[in-house]
Amino acid sequence: MTATGTARAADPVRGTLDKAAGENFPVAPFFLPRAWRDDLMAVYGFARLVDDIGDGDLAPGGADARLLGVPGAAAENRLVLLDAFEADLRRVFDSVPRHPLLRRLQPTVRRHSLTPGPFLGLIAANRQDQSVGRYETYGDLLAYCELSANPVGRLVLAVTGTATPERIRRSDAVCTALQIIEHLQDVAEDLARDRVYLPAEDMRRFHVREADLAAPTAGASVRALVAYEAQRARDLLEEGAPLVGSVHGRLRLLLAGFVAGGKAALRAIAAADHDVLSGPPKPGKVPLLREMGSTLRGER
Repeated sequence: MTATGTARAADPVRGTLDKAAGENFPVAPFFLPRAWRDDLMAVYGFARLVDDIGDGDLAPGGADARLLGVPGAAAENRLVLLDAFEADLRRVFDSVPRHPLLRRLQPTVRRHSLTPGPFLGLIAANRQDQSVGRYETYGDLLAYCELSANPVGRLVLAVTGTATPERIRRSDAVCTALQIIEHLQDVAEDLARDRVYLPAEDMRRFHVREADLAAPTAGASVRALVAYEAQRARDLLEEGAPLVGSVHGRLRLLLAGFVAGGKAALRAIAAADHDVLSGPPKPGKVPLLREMGSTLRGER
């Protein structure tokens, strides 16, 4: 076991939260009020852990399974772990949860009167990942994003006390866009997990087979497909961008960062000529800051 793995096994909570530094977008940036940062990190801890369960990326040694009360024989069974995690989530709302990350979440839930719905959506998305690895239509993919991505934006609005029906609608568009962009960046990694988040109907339209996605570099058909899906994500970002102008102060900076991060990632994908197979295209700091400025100014 590596030193990092040993540290995560000894303290799975810290190991889970430390992953925040490697995320595409700032989870709880320094410029936010301390109370918001603490609450957003509590939400992040939940979302990160449920994704780690769904992806089989838990700390070595089965510490999280033991914390959730899952016996050793079932510690590698993702569905059993997700069931135990859901049961522990429900304790957040009516008793005392077992897992320390959920105990950390409980004050946030109470302080902001958060409801179980968004958290259950994230669990449902990870359950779906265990049985569904392909999506026939774009509509099917959007339904998955409704579970896997949109709850995060809704929780951010709830924690900051800014949720309205219109902001939720805009937030959903941004979160779905960011999820699609992440799928485009991670085509090769997802395929290694036996998952393809490119709609099958679109793959047929562009004459792309799964074998093409396993190539070391993308051919013309794959690049055309990626460009098509990237435009869909760009349209969603544009639909959601007015969310930024609807709020003020440091929250405006946070939301602008999400939108700008998505736009910068799309530019990085385009700069790679839509070849996402040779390595995930990632934006540098300068393009990200440039997009941040244009997003805050309301430019397209």
